[in-house]
Amino acid sequence: MSEAKRLAAEKAIDYVEDGMIVGVGTGSTVAYFIDALGRIKERIKGAVSSSEQSTQRLLAHGIEVFDLNATGPLSLYVDGADECDPHKRLIKGGGAALTREKIIAEASERFVCVIDPAKRVDILGRFPLPVEVIPMARSLVAREIVGMTRAQPVWRQDAAGRGIVTDNGNLILDIHGLAITDPVAMESALNQIPGVVSVGLFARRPADVVIIGGEPPQLL
Repeated sequence: MSEAKRLAAEKAIDYVEDGMIVGVGTGSTVAYFIDALGRIKERIKGAVSSSEQSTQRLLAHGIEVFDLNATGPLSLYVDGADECDPHKRLIKGGGAALTREKIIAEASERFVCVIDPAKRVDILGRFPLPVEVIPMARSLVAREIVGMTRAQPVWRQDAAGRGIVTDNGNLILDIHGLAITDPVAMESALNQIPGVVSVGLFARRPADVVIIGGEPPQLL
């Protein structure tokens, strides 16, 4: 699927205009976009990054990285997704950057999502839904999720059994066993649980354009 990811990411360059500060997401597909952006870096003013990982890759290409507070609203945000339904609603957060991704998406006039064909689904939920939580609230939020959804929240850990820590210093719960027929309602409900920082459902603010990698890439 790496070739499909590359094709989708490079197609997204078509949406980059001269002088832009480009919002940039996180993940394997976005890495191809950053590499492509590096080839036209003289045309853009810089980028706003959703993760430390993407920031380092942007800087390695000589692209200036700005703070969103300094830039104000953005014209374009490019990011990947773990799942995408026919209405351009997404599950994101496999790379644990969902909160910053959601902030930049909200601040952007156009959200272009780049995916490979395997990420397309009819109903969201096959990919476990990430939820970023304040550390002291991890167990509380997990219990509330079970009561609300009857699904299984799992504390995301690394191979050594240590909890994955986000760039914001928080933890991730992945909700397994969902079939999300009303993503907007579920996003809203989960956001109301005390201790939840952000939910990896991008439904209230879905993508505006979805580029599906292939030969040639397709638009959703």
